[in-house]
This record gives sequence, C-alpha cells and structure tokens, in this order.
Amino acid sequence: MSLAQNVLELARWAPSGDNSQPWRFRIVSEREFDVYGYDTRSHCVYDLDGWSSQLAHGMLLETISIAATRYGCRAHITLPEGDTPHLDLPGSEAPPLRYRVQLEPDAALPPDPLAAVIVERSVQRWPMRPQRLTDTQRASLEEAARPLRIAWFESWPARARIAWLCARNARIRMTIPEAYAVHRTVIAWHATTSEDRLPDASLGAGPMLLATMRSAMVSWQRLDRLNRWTGTLLPRLALDFLPGVLCSAQLAIVADWEPATLADRIAAGRAIQRVWLRATALGLQMQPQYTPLVFARYVRSHREFTQRPGAQAEAATIAASIDTALPGAAAANVAWLARIGPAQPVRGRSLRLPLAQLVVGDPPPKLPRLATV
Repeated sequence: MSLAQNVLELARWAPSGDNSQPWRFRIVSEREFDVYGYDTRSHCVYDLDGWSSQLAHGMLLETISIAATRYGCRAHITLPEGDTPHLDLPGSEAPPLRYRVQLEPDAALPPDPLAAVIVERSVQRWPMRPQRLTDTQRASLEEAARPLRIAWFESWPARARIAWLCARNARIRMTIPEAYAVHRTVIAWHATTSEDRLPDASLGAGPMLLATMRSAMVSWQRLDRLNRWTGTLLPRLALDFLPGVLCSAQLAIVADWEPATLADRIAAGRAIQRVWLRATALGLQMQPQYTPLVFARYVRSHREFTQRPGAQAEAATIAASIDTALPGAAAANVAWLARIGPAQPVRGRSLRLPLAQLVVGDPPPKLPRLATV
C-alpha cells in the first residue's frame, strides 16, 4: 500500500455517531489525499445542523495526524475556506466538505504513543467500576484536552445529577418518531460486531431488555404503544441512570466560546479524540452522552426537531439543567459530555468499513444511506 493508504488504514478507526463513518477518501498521490466530510442532517435527528458530523470530522483528522507519526510523517491539513452558507440549512442534502491532507516526512518525529490505541479505543455502554481517578490520570486527560478544558463530576451526587439529566433526556430519545427512524436503521440485531452499524451486543442492555427492544422496534406504532402502556422509566434507569453513576466520573469538555464555526468544531473534535485515546492508553473506557447537548442546542437555535408535542419543552428543561450543572460554563460552550472509568472489555463493538469501500474517485458520490434492517 502507499503511504497515504497506510495512514488511512489506521485512521479509518476514528469514531463517528452511530458508526455512520461520514467520510470518504480520494487518494491524490503517495503522500496526499482528500477527505470528503459528509453530514447526515437529511435523515438523522441528532445531526440536523451538521454539527455532530463535523465533530466527527475533527476526530478523524486528529486520528490521521496521530496515525501519520507512525510512518514518520507530519500531516498538514487544509480546511475548507470559511463556513459555506449551506452548512446551516436544516434538512438539506449538503455537499461534502473537502479537507486536503499532505504527508510530510520528518525523520526526527517520534511516533505518537496514542497511535498504538487507535484500534483499541471503543465505546463502553455497560456499567464501569466507580473507582476514583488518580490525580495523574486527571492531569493527563486535561493535558490531552487543551486548548479546551475538562469539567469533572466525580462525587456520587455530582455523577447522579448528570446521570439523571441524561435519563430525562432519554425520554425524548425514546418517544419521538424521528429518533425511532434513526435507531431502527443503525442497530444490527443479533450481532456482536458490525462494520457499519451498532451491534445490539454493544448497547448495554441485558437479554430481557434486548428482547423487548427487538419486539417493540418492529414498527413505530408498536413502540409508541409500548411506551404509553409501560412508560420509559425502567429502560432509562437501566441504560442511562445506573451506568451514569457506575463510573469513575462524568466529564464535560468545554471551550472558551461556542464552537460556532467549522474550524471551532474541527478543533473540538480533535481535542475530544485526544482525550478518548489518552483515556484508552490509561486503561480507561468512555461512553459519549452527547444527545442532551444536541437537543439543548436545537432549543437555543429555535430549531424544531420533532412532531411530538411537548418534546421541545422537555429539551428546554434539559438546556436549563446543563447550565445549572456547569457553573461558570454556558451550555453552548460544552463540546462533549461523557462518562469514564475502568471496565471489562466491551461485549460487542462496531468495526469499520474496509478501506477499499471508503476510497472514492472525483467528483465524490453521495454518502450511501443504510437500509432498514
């Protein structure tokens, strides 16, 4: 393989929402390639403004930079110029953003130690051990986050407060048809691994809850009926609240200002990936808890995201709760929310599409959409 292919073979393991992998690559030469960064705003309620995908682009670009050091190269990345007007058009089929990457050999550049854990990094949705982080671990993670900073929630009451916020937010996630349309597409049932979806073994649900989910998600009508008959409290406790307190800490990665431009979101995504990889290198695991930030942002921008009456008002209370939970940091400045701690290896994980399927020609094609399974 060429140098560019070797770097991309490792970098393709970067994280993305629901394993969507919103990118494709065009090899220009041995040491140069384009990253076409897509978003999923046209069909994903968690990405209506494209911000979630753009954070993932930043995570990928950071992973490329780290992977390049394994091959004695620095990655010089050129972002698209400015924020093009279409980026904030809701529901539009936005054309991909092009990031140009040039690999420059540097014999004096040592391999970044984080390259060794790129493939190992994964999402842990099961409970973790509530073992207190050491001062050394916290300092290492805070260094990885720069120029962003980390707000910690480590005491039991602090973890419980964020866990309950996430459980309240989960009611929105579980009861709006727009989220159901996403979930029925991205979950791979009866699977422990998947190249382009979330295997159900990775969801953090026990056998009985998984069986209920499989049965209920056959149709929106069936799921809606189950929610009205039995409520959502038990699954929210199992999937959100209990894991939220059974961890070492909840953490928020916070910028000094709202990441309102593409460059800001790329920088935030790069910082998030450094923290995640550093956590992996420290023997810790992480679970993103990003959807409360998404719904809160929709409220602040007056973006209608669902047809279910009352859901917008519920999201407004989530936004207010984030402000209250983070004294000194406006909710708009929070780039990431997650829980972290030591745990057993994940019981199922998302893989990645082979590099051959991610490399495209020019002009770039539309990003394929998953079929419902």
